[in-house]
Amino acid sequence: MTLLSEQAYRKIDRELTKFPPDQRLSAAIAALAIAQDEKGWISTEVIDDVARYLRVPAIAVQEVATFYDMFDTEPVGRHKITVCTNLSCALRDAMTVVETIKERLGIDFNETTPDGAFTLKEGECMGSCGDAPVLLVNNKRMCVQMNDERINALLDELQADGGAQ
Repeated sequence: MTLLSEQAYRKIDRELTKFPPDQRLSAAIAALAIAQDEKGWISTEVIDDVARYLRVPAIAVQEVATFYDMFDTEPVGRHKITVCTNLSCALRDAMTVVETIKERLGIDFNETTPDGAFTLKEGECMGSCGDAPVLLVNNKRMCVQMNDERINALLDELQADGGAQ
């Protein structure tokens, strides 16, 4: 039984061409990202399916999925907001950003709004320290130099966007 679409498997096949045939596990990060984009999160069944497709042990794929904080092994909201709270961002008021988001959405870290629209996560360094504080939306969109005005504009935009990811 397969859980992903034909298009997702074709994308994984393209990723597999980047590695020697005996190094199929090297495509696990890309395969999990493709699966998460399609499914919204990485369930145990998806991990097993990706492992089966890559022809590697499921535990090896699970280790990848649980090591990187970009992978969600539990359901998240349509808009996952991950705020960097590491040193550079913390020194540039990341916790003020966090408090603004918490207050506006009524959730804490690792919680999802009752309507399923937003999940708030704490993230590791995103490599844009000079633009701190930084956050990511759905692991794809980086927002920099965040302040109350930018946060409120972002949340307004995402709320208006409704269910789009």
